[in-house]
Amino acid sequence: MKDREWENQTSYTDFILLGFGDFPGLHIPLFFLFLAIYIVSMAGNILILALVMTDQHLHTPMYFFLANLSCLEMCCISTILPRMLVSFLTGDKTISVRACIVQFDVFGSLVAAECCLLSAMSYDRYLAICKPLYYAAKMHASFCFQLAAGSWISGFVAATIAACGMSQMIFCGSNEINHFFCDYTPLVKLSCVDTKPMVLVNLLLSSVIALPPFLLTLTSYVCIIATILSIPSIAGRQKAFSTCSSHLIVVTIFYGTLIIVYMLPDSNTLRALNKMFSVFYTVVTPIVNPLIYSLRNREVKDALRKVFKQLNLSHSVVSKLVCI
Repeated sequence: MKDREWENQTSYTDFILLGFGDFPGLHIPLFFLFLAIYIVSMAGNILILALVMTDQHLHTPMYFFLANLSCLEMCCISTILPRMLVSFLTGDKTISVRACIVQFDVFGSLVAAECCLLSAMSYDRYLAICKPLYYAAKMHASFCFQLAAGSWISGFVAATIAACGMSQMIFCGSNEINHFFCDYTPLVKLSCVDTKPMVLVNLLLSSVIALPPFLLTLTSYVCIIATILSIPSIAGRQKAFSTCSSHLIVVTIFYGTLIIVYMLPDSNTLRALNKMFSVFYTVVTPIVNPLIYSLRNREVKDALRKVFKQLNLSHSVVSKLVCI
């Protein structure tokens, strides 16, 4: 049916991202809000990355995966926010079809990679809590590198296959995307050709790249919680839970928003809320993660204290040299 519809219509080369067009009077306040979020998010993730690289106490599998997560979050937010900030200032909401598909590809790669990386982090916590005697033997450096590299590569391959299929579509009729970035569902709705093959491929890719990591993460935490509850002492349970609570919060936020945005039925009420939930997992999550890991993690706080002590010492030395 769609094949017949597009024959009498003209394909176009640009999309219009409506973004937050419902609030035209708030564009300047939104610009400063998202700019602040972007700066804080980048600074927080760069700080975590620098701490993991420089502090010997953080050279463990858990923090190796955390450093990869910080890289993912920086790339993820940089894929969307800079263009949104320019749009707020200039009012230019257009984006070429090619650039839109590239953004979809890059962002999809990062989200898929994060699914895999979070499952690797949950497996790391499972071994540390449930199988501590096997932890050092299994989570060696080469295996951690393979898990991290596999996460990045799997996400890239899956999203690129979907983007290649998207690039073969013909878009016509309305060129307005009621979103602030090029996401899968809004793009498919603008296609004038039969989208069933594309939907089927996307369903298959999602099942392969998202479902197994989710099930692994879920199974890992069921085992972790069962093991923690079996610890007789309250102090022991608290210590065990503190080692995985930060990651559990991140996983809950990430998968919770993804399920709301992509898996719930497409109704008018949810369609209006989807944009707000999309803001949460694309913009807010990258700023929340460093805060969660820095505020709830003793090792990270200790590393920060060392940095501040060194900065104070350096400042004192410089002050004395200036006085001399």
